[in-house]
Order: sequence, then C-alpha cells, then structure tokens
Amino acid sequence: MGSATDGYELAIERRISAPPARVWEVWTKRLEEWWAPRPWMTKIIAQDFRAGGRSCIAMKGPDDAEWNPMEGVFLEIVPERKIVITDAFRAGWIPQTAFMTAFFTFEPDGDGTLYRAGSRHWNEETMKQHEQMGFAEGWAQCARQLADIVEKGAIQG
Repeated sequence: MGSATDGYELAIERRISAPPARVWEVWTKRLEEWWAPRPWMTKIIAQDFRAGGRSCIAMKGPDDAEWNPMEGVFLEIVPERKIVITDAFRAGWIPQTAFMTAFFTFEPDGDGTLYRAGSRHWNEETMKQHEQMGFAEGWAQCARQLADIVEKGAIQG
C-alpha cells in the first residue's frame, strides 16, 4: 500500500451518496457515532476544527478497557473538502512521539462524494504496524458507518 514516494501511506476510499456538505456535517458533528469499528466506541474530549486546533479522542473496547486518549492537532481544515491532523504534536505545538498524520478528503462526485481517508507514517515499520493493527478493515468499517449515517440517518448494527 505505501511507498517512499507517497509518505508510507495507507488509505481507503468510498463513494457516499450525498453531497460533500452533508458528509462534512456528519463527519464533524457526529464523530462519536461512527469513528470506531463496532463494537468499539469513541468519546470526544476536544475537537477544535481549525489549523492548530486540538484534537483529542478516546476509544473504548467491548471489554470496557479504555485506551489512553489520542492527542493531536489539526494541520489543515478546508470546510467540506479536507481535514489533516497529526499526533506529532499536542495542543500548543508541543512535540510528542508521533505515529501518523491522517487525512480525510471529501471530493464532489456527481450527486455524491468520493470520501478518502488515510494515514501517512514516518517510516515503513510504523506503516506496517498500522497495517497489522487492522487499518484496512477498521478504517473501511468506519467509512461504512459514516456512510450509513449520511445516507440512511443511522448506523446498521
């Protein structure tokens, strides 16, 4: 999936049958409902949608074991088109051990949206670690859950 020319990138794509404005709205306002492959759950601690703004979420597994919060900052926000975020920094541009930079794009596609979600890693080792964690399956499931809310108003169980 990745190469030196693409920044050790992993990505998924999905066409969603709704305009980018609607996909953006659900992405930014209903993240807790879809941003974790079921049966995992997500809790938003902070989402300041602006370049330099704080992003902090926590995920909880089916056994109620909670991960440490995932802290980062938004690098780029283009309303209804693009979100770029990294965990290389926490709020205030304080460096921390980095795993990836994630990106999400919302491209008009006829009467729908071509949604692309991916991550770029600092090296091949980290990229492969993310692959082994289930990147493709997990991020594709999240995209399905996002599409279900956007297209049907709810997520399927």
